[in-house]
Amino acid sequence: MAQEQRSERSRGQILEAALGLFSRQGYRGTSMRDIALAAKVSTGNVYHQFPDKESLFRRLLERYFELLADPDHPFNRALASGAFPADLEALARAARDGVERYRAYVALIYVDVVEFEGKHIRRYYMEMADRFTRFLESHRDRIRLDLLRPGVAPTTAVMLATRFFLHYFAVELVFGVPNHFGKDTDAVLREAVDILQNGMMRAAPPSGRA
Repeated sequence: MAQEQRSERSRGQILEAALGLFSRQGYRGTSMRDIALAAKVSTGNVYHQFPDKESLFRRLLERYFELLADPDHPFNRALASGAFPADLEALARAARDGVERYRAYVALIYVDVVEFEGKHIRRYYMEMADRFTRFLESHRDRIRLDLLRPGVAPTTAVMLATRFFLHYFAVELVFGVPNHFGKDTDAVLREAVDILQNGMMRAAPPSGRA
């Protein structure tokens, strides 16, 4: 095997090992030696690939953001197919698939918040609205924005639905708390979709009605 191939394989092993350890033990609870042992490489090899532990942690978060932008991500496929706003239950199921597939990466978001005060993820969230706006614009032929009632901003609407579904399943799958709304997931999603689509307030009575 060529040296370049061996180096690339070692890098992959290191990243995979670090992902598992950081997501379970946190950043400070994981040493470079721990990562080397889990990856079955020398500690020197880890430092050859990554100058320090934080650069390794940062690369994992960058990799997750790349995965989130991948058209093959379940949530992106659902969005691009028109699940928003026409079929929010399908969008919710796609959110669950995405969180389940990348559960360890999702955990890194919370590690960053707790141990770094969000230093590595701040920019990603600051740019989120622009990314959704561009996504909606590039898929305007399949996303039925005409279904939104007048006055509803499409970017705000899609981000509201997205953040609810992703956080709901993060609590269920990453935190390990099923039925945290006091009922099973299918019932919660039906109710949440109804509220997102129709609101939660009674309709105002006609003007002049006693």
